[in-house]
Amino acid sequence: MVLAVALSTLGAGCGDASETTVESEGAEPAGINKAEVTMPIAAVVTTVVDPGAEPRSTLRREFPVGTTQQVTLRTDHHIEQQINDQPVRDFSPPAVTIGLNAETDADGVELILGNVTSNDPVLAQALLPADGSRAGLDMSAYGAITALRLAPNAATSDTARAALEQAFYQAVYQSIAFPQTPVGVGAVWTVRQQVSGSVPLDQVTTATLTHREGDELTIEINVTQTPKSEVWDLPNDAGTLDIVDYLMHGDGVITVDLGMPLPVSGAVTVGGNQTYQDPRSAVTLRQVLRTQVLWGE
Repeated sequence: MVLAVALSTLGAGCGDASETTVESEGAEPAGINKAEVTMPIAAVVTTVVDPGAEPRSTLRREFPVGTTQQVTLRTDHHIEQQINDQPVRDFSPPAVTIGLNAETDADGVELILGNVTSNDPVLAQALLPADGSRAGLDMSAYGAITALRLAPNAATSDTARAALEQAFYQAVYQSIAFPQTPVGVGAVWTVRQQVSGSVPLDQVTTATLTHREGDELTIEINVTQTPKSEVWDLPNDAGTLDIVDYLMHGDGVITVDLGMPLPVSGAVTVGGNQTYQDPRSAVTLRQVLRTQVLWGE
């Protein structure tokens, strides 16, 4: 589900504090110079906390091959950072909106990108060639996404590729997998998953089934992320920063139809504060992060 640190890399020059600069740059697209790139997604472990009320049933994605769906995905990532007492700087990348035309096959979901745009005119222009690009999701019967495939059009620039990869990563890690045992309305289960990045994270998503009408489910989501390490390995072998404080939490509500491959609607926001320190100096880096994923028509 989300992964603010994984989505915004920072290079730090940790010499004299007055000369220290930290710049935010988009992660280099994994698919540069490749017609298609497949990115495996870490496995999930689901645990039922409360099975909920009767009647109970197993929640499974059951759609025949050829099922189609149209939905819009919007992602918005906000990042502010401060070095020592220097002014706070905003490194937020532009929001991205992607129209998706989905069709199921034997392995998962094939996606054709429709109108792809941004609230930033420069990025919006760069995204124009991405219209008609293809993507895909491999998923289990219980909704766990196991791989993300991206095949942007050849004319898509590196900047646009990076924006698309970040948007899909945010959506994938803010999706929800179902338990393998029967549950009813009021059921609560947890989904544990490792989020890869320069700071590997343990992510725990607590899901509550608040309403069901036929195959349509309303699920409340609560997300927490905890670093697996006490240090942040900076990109490009730029050294490490000690993790002094790390608090990431989020929540939201999504509506899914068991007969459709993608969420019908919903919004999930994850954010928090992080503090890092250079072990070789007195330089302290503080970040405020927020990532929002929205699904709708």
